[in-house]
Amino acid sequence: KPPDEEEEEAEVGWQEKLFSQFEVDLYQNESACQTPLDRQYHEEILKLEKAGGRKNCRIFTYTDHDRFTNLEEHCQKVTDSDHEVPSYLAERMANVRRRRQDRRPIEAASLKSKIITWEPSEEFIKNSHVINTPVQTMYIMGDLGPYGKLGHREYEHILCTIKVDGNGVITVKPDFTGSKGAYRIELDGEKREVWKYSIENASVQVQPEEEEREQCVFRDLYGRHKEYLSGLVGSEFEMTLPGTLRLFVNGEIISAQGYEYDNLYVHFFLELPHHWSSPAFQQLSGVTQTCATKTVGWDNVAYFCYPFTLEMFFTQGDESEDSLPQWPVLYFEVLSLDFWQRYRVEGYGCLVLPASPGLHMLTIPTWRPVELGTVAELRRFFIGGSPELEDITYVRIPSTFKGKRLSRFGFRTETTGSVTFRLYCLQQSKAFLETSVLRQRMQSVLDRLGGFSQQSSVYNVLEAFQRARRRMQEARESLPQDLINTSAATV
Repeated sequence: KPPDEEEEEAEVGWQEKLFSQFEVDLYQNESACQTPLDRQYHEEILKLEKAGGRKNCRIFTYTDHDRFTNLEEHCQKVTDSDHEVPSYLAERMANVRRRRQDRRPIEAASLKSKIITWEPSEEFIKNSHVINTPVQTMYIMGDLGPYGKLGHREYEHILCTIKVDGNGVITVKPDFTGSKGAYRIELDGEKREVWKYSIENASVQVQPEEEEREQCVFRDLYGRHKEYLSGLVGSEFEMTLPGTLRLFVNGEIISAQGYEYDNLYVHFFLELPHHWSSPAFQQLSGVTQTCATKTVGWDNVAYFCYPFTLEMFFTQGDESEDSLPQWPVLYFEVLSLDFWQRYRVEGYGCLVLPASPGLHMLTIPTWRPVELGTVAELRRFFIGGSPELEDITYVRIPSTFKGKRLSRFGFRTETTGSVTFRLYCLQQSKAFLETSVLRQRMQSVLDRLGGFSQQSSVYNVLEAFQRARRRMQEARESLPQDLINTSAATV
């Protein structure tokens, strides 16, 4: 006789096997057992029958070794459509098992020598090409068939999925019920039965002694792993000398937009001011590939994505103690190339390297020199070529200029497009470590590294102060000594 209100409660441990009525009927017959796991289940079911039968009725489990777990992982659908066709990626990923993969520990020496695998095998591609964290899975199931008709596969429903990956992360789906109320499963049969179930964490609370012991084990494990990583990296780091700044720039020319002609390329070089130097192997110039433009909004944009690396040293001299140093400048010119291999200058620009470390996204506008009249533009259109700068540093202040005033009166230019840079700047200096000393030596140049964003304004104030100080000294020296002594005595 079926009960009016059927309830069942089961406490399930990790990878604990609870047989369903279907499995009991299947594995009782020894001829249906084909694999060693099937024969093991056959023996366990016989022992259960001798002990009085299974205690659970509707709640049962599928462990990580069961056939259902393998099929459930490989046959998951993206949508609820009955006519869904798996994509190429889904078919390829279905062959990659993320479960119980045995990996041999890699020694430090072999890891150093095999950074690149030139001839990867099929197994290596399956293990390394995708995120392949080993996962153990367990399903808590419910047999929601009518009373007296248990053991039919079509009435089996997943109540809870528990996964534990190789990193120790436990995933429970759906989550523990808590105060949210019970979950509902509505069947599609004639009676439209509704089942409610709740999931609770019945694990025993860890004792303080065991928790402290576990923390000690974790600290020991993390310490060993840190030593392992230190052994891989080593300790051979090049330190900078006191009073020396090391600047790394990992840059990228992202795009150029807003120019008149197509097929653009960028030529750039770095100018190192006084007291700056670079290693002998360092290339301070480069040329990007020729890139065709495409229309984005109102502009024609050429995407270069051209990477470059710069390494520089600043050595503080005696005369630079009381003055701010000049920062390296990146000069560049944008040119276009047509079908007949004729090139035209599209624009000049310059970029002062950022003085603060971190990521910097900069869009620099450019200009080009022009001649009056239509003849120059006709020449530029038909035979290529255009007015060019003999010295590209004329974009800013020429390196050869020694005067006090730079006049550009009569020099005609035209605004063109812009170039976008992405710069990752790193700085290395012993001055960063000596924090307490830096606070006392505020007159040092390296102490003011964070204030170079206002370099021009600070430099102007310092220069004005130095000029006023010099004028005060000159006026004091020009006065008679008796007058100075008299005024001092009066005071």
